[in-house]
Amino acid sequence: MFFTYLRRELRRRRKAALVVASGLALGIALVIVVSSVSSGMEKAQGKVLQSLYGLGTDMTVTKAAQAQSSTGERPRFQFDARGSDSDEEQSSDRVMVQGFQTLATSTVSKVGDQKGVSDVVGGLSLQVVKVSGQFRQGQFQQDQQSGGGNQQGGGRPGAQQSPEGRVEGGGADFDVNNYSVYGTDVTKPALGPLTSSKITSGRTFKSSETNAKVVVADKSYAKEKKLVLGDTVTIKSVKYKVIGIATPDSGDAAANLYIPLKQAQTLSDSKNKVTTIYVKASDSQQISAVKSTIQKNISGTTVTTSADLADTVSGSLSTASDLASNVGKWLSIAVLVAAFLVAGLLTSSAVSRRVREFGTLKALGWKSGRVTRQVVGEAVVNGLVGGALGIALGLGGAYVVTAISPTLQAEVGSTGAAVGGGGPGGGGMGGPARQTASKALDVALTAPVALSTIALAVGLAVTGGLIAGAFGGWRASRLRPADALRRVE
Repeated sequence: MFFTYLRRELRRRRKAALVVASGLALGIALVIVVSSVSSGMEKAQGKVLQSLYGLGTDMTVTKAAQAQSSTGERPRFQFDARGSDSDEEQSSDRVMVQGFQTLATSTVSKVGDQKGVSDVVGGLSLQVVKVSGQFRQGQFQQDQQSGGGNQQGGGRPGAQQSPEGRVEGGGADFDVNNYSVYGTDVTKPALGPLTSSKITSGRTFKSSETNAKVVVADKSYAKEKKLVLGDTVTIKSVKYKVIGIATPDSGDAAANLYIPLKQAQTLSDSKNKVTTIYVKASDSQQISAVKSTIQKNISGTTVTTSADLADTVSGSLSTASDLASNVGKWLSIAVLVAAFLVAGLLTSSAVSRRVREFGTLKALGWKSGRVTRQVVGEAVVNGLVGGALGIALGLGGAYVVTAISPTLQAEVGSTGAAVGGGGPGGGGMGGPARQTASKALDVALTAPVALSTIALAVGLAVTGGLIAGAFGGWRASRLRPADALRRVE
């Protein structure tokens, strides 16, 4: 009897039921779209952070670089140009540790021994400044009489460096080339910044190549320098064979060149030293606790997690994320409350128009509870219909966002440190050789819909139906048989 009467009443009152269901559908659809867009924002932000420190890395351990005084020693370059040889090409490399103070490799083991640490690996970030060119012979002999043959510093005294990185003047013509090199532990390829790139040509390092003279080049740098597999790259008079070309999954590469850690330590005179320790926690839910443990037990270091970096993400990605999480959330709540209230009032109003019907049923022996259950059942069905419409609209909206895939820009600023770039202040978690702390990255926004979001929509539909049923049931429970007689009169 319940379902027969329910089906008849819903069919007879299709327009009223559709109005109630449409109001609920609008609110539920908005919740789905906002939730999916927020999920897309988190995914985009994760993609940005992944491009900075690599897959599998939960945190990094570094030591703040010391501030350089204005009277600090300038980089010095050694050339040898004498007499008739002054027209020959001269070059000198300066290999410097970049970004942070070095840590003893024993620190890597100490970090790995901390509770909650699953895996750990060290790396060394370097900056190479290469000065190459030649002295002008006539001017060189004149300078010999006043200064000597060996030149130290950025070319001849009084030389000027052009914006393009060329040093001219004083009888010298030199090019200045800067590039980044990262020493990676080849025995643990699954951790560290190189994991944020894919080997698209050649191969990656073998675990046996701990001290081999081989190099993996970033795709953009290889294109710029016209490097191909089998070519050699010379760093501080040491030749390295190009064995692979790496393409970043997103954003910029962590470094221009990657070489085995031992080779990097040798080039920079940093034996048994690292600049960055990459850490993987055994439980991602305990990252904060692991961070506290490392900071407590290993003094003088800075531990940076992805959450720390996430707070520094700015640009249109950050703005859109704020809109989705704040404005979108409150707008969804406001629309849902309004939809629930309207559904309740419309249901109550519909019951008032059915006074004669319910009064007659009570006169025939229906108890108030039975009438109330009938009204609530109708409201719940309306809510489920609204939920189905809302899910369809929400999925459509999420699909449109994903199909359009608007491009958002993100910048990762300093967390009190040079984010991978260098400078005083603390341990940024950025790529070990990143030149700037605010490099803009472009990411495409998607709107993935999770099963939990669908479940939430169904729950909201049932809730809306129950609220509407509560309004209508309360109104129906107050009806008496005499009300039907008065309505007839």
